[in-house]
Amino acid sequence: MSLSGLHFKMRYKIISKIEKAGATSQEKAVTVEEAGLDLQEQRWLHYFAGVFLSGIKKTADKRYYI
Repeated sequence: MSLSGLHFKMRYKIISKIEKAGATSQEKAVTVEEAGLDLQEQRWLHYFAGVFLSGIKKTADKRYYI
């Protein structure tokens, strides 16, 4: 799998899990534990949360939402 394919796959998995946890707004944001992210997904999350167009946003207290 190419890097762009892996990038897309991980982004999709993370967004799906955050969405499934109900984190659709800043008020409903969840921690990585609440979203059920594994260690590999957590490492990618730090990358995606800093990207402007990723769709994943991070709160000041390290919770995430879509």
